[in-house]
Amino acid sequence: MADHSAIEWTEATWNPTSGCTKVSSGCDRCYAERMAFRFPKTFPNGFDLTLRPDALDLPLHWRRPRTIFVNSMSDLFHVEVPDAYIAQVFDVMAKTPQHTYQVLTKRAERLGRLAPWLPWPTNVWMGVSVETPKYCWRIDYLRKTSAAVRFISAEPLLAALPNLNLDGIQWLIAGGESQPGARPADMAWFEDLRDQCASSGVAFFLKQLGGHPSKRGGEKAVLDGRRWIELPLAIGSC
Repeated sequence: MADHSAIEWTEATWNPTSGCTKVSSGCDRCYAERMAFRFPKTFPNGFDLTLRPDALDLPLHWRRPRTIFVNSMSDLFHVEVPDAYIAQVFDVMAKTPQHTYQVLTKRAERLGRLAPWLPWPTNVWMGVSVETPKYCWRIDYLRKTSAAVRFISAEPLLAALPNLNLDGIQWLIAGGESQPGARPADMAWFEDLRDQCASSGVAFFLKQLGGHPSKRGGEKAVLDGRRWIELPLAIGSC
């Protein structure tokens, strides 16, 4: 957890859980797994799913409003995270309306089951990862939530995602794979996603193009001569 983050579309990270298990092709080169083993003092259980109740109240002590990525090192809707613990995380988010929270999951089915019983304050954004067309069904579960902002993370993008149903979606983040041995991404995949977003009125954020981030991310993540770093209307757009 950190009060600052190198992830361009957020400002801070908060990890009330850490660790995970792989559920789809986008997990193959998981950056969080590498980080967990790189910093054993911070993550003594390695990448095993671990509840971190000592971290639950951290956002309560952050007075300056900030955008917070929830569980950059885990998945809040993992099967081993108890329903009651997820409710505690949502309670903290509801009690800190000065912050904006971004929750991202690959466990869309569990999200769909729990969503009717969770509070959805306007400062909670909910997203699902979609790395290939095989996982577009996750968007249908996301669409059923009452989150003020619903977003798709097409990262790591491993195939084209043509003809997405973007009804009820406000934001799409795209990026290629950037860990060692990264699978290449085609520029046409990003161009198509940008065009789909433009046609549907969805904010489009291109994080990086795949490969080593210092060579393909940041100011080098360009389509048609410009960066695409739009944000949902809830907080304006760039």
